Amino acid sequence: MIRFLEPFWLLLVLPVLATAGAYVWRQLRKSTVAVRFSNVELLRTLAPKGLGWRKHIGPTAFLLALLTLALGMGRPSVDTEKPLERATIILAMDVSLSMQADDVAPNRLEAAQVAAKQFVGELPETFNVGLVSFAKAANVLVAPTKDRSAVISAIDGLTLAEATATGEAVFTSLDAVRTVPADGAEGAPPARIVLLSDGYRTSGRSIEEAGAAAVAANVPVSTIAFGTDSGIVDIAGDLQPVPVDRYSLAQLAEATKGFFYEAASVTELKQVYEDMGSSIGYRIEPREVTQWYAGFALLLGLVAAVCSLLWSSRLP
Repeated sequence: MIRFLEPFWLLLVLPVLATAGAYVWRQLRKSTVAVRFSNVELLRTLAPKGLGWRKHIGPTAFLLALLTLALGMGRPSVDTEKPLERATIILAMDVSLSMQADDVAPNRLEAAQVAAKQFVGELPETFNVGLVSFAKAANVLVAPTKDRSAVISAIDGLTLAEATATGEAVFTSLDAVRTVPADGAEGAPPARIVLLSDGYRTSGRSIEEAGAAAVAANVPVSTIAFGTDSGIVDIAGDLQPVPVDRYSLAQLAEATKGFFYEAASVTELKQVYEDMGSSIGYRIEPREVTQWYAGFALLLGLVAAVCSLLWSSRLP
């Protein structure tokens, strides 16, 4: 979308429009005067055949060139995405026993590993990426780093454990964000937590407490509810249903101004990560495109000049 950095200058469009109006009025007046000749057939015989509609091409191109120049004075710009310096993404992955459910082929954990590695590999090289795993407790497996191979290797090494401490995962991720070096910059780095979970919290601090901490730190938490409600796991010979806690994850994302996603297959999970990658860690900056307007105005001016020389032997 085009925005104008100095819209005050767009007032210059008004005299251009006034000139265009005067031209149209003049042409209409000429037509009125011409038809006053009583013998139209005789007029056609006496008057040479005119240029018809072609005579308007040059003036129209000239007026459009003026209009384009007037718009260019407003310094038109388009919004562009720029990667944030020191941007930090913490990937928090649920490794509770429910992640062995095979409702997502081959099972939830392996599918999550595949999609997470692709996500990490496609993030801009300037981003810091960290990895947190959580079950009964949350642990920083890889502190925020630009070393993608370390993060991918840690994702491959994820192992399952009992319980689900969703709130602790957020607190631990926030601690990881605080370890990012300042590198001469002021304040905390722009950060986001991407939390993938498939079940209900059963351990640690509440999700509400975690959300409040994330809001205080100004770190959005985007959540992914992974799996289906038909998931079942065999724990010590006992088959237990492991439905997804969509409500709590959605509430956490909403409270922290993050995004909530649902994924019931590895394909859907990859799409979620692709959607996230297009919006995480970027800032919108205006890029001035005045030169586009100047170039287009020059082209229109040349068209006006050529048409006038061809059909009237003079410049407009």
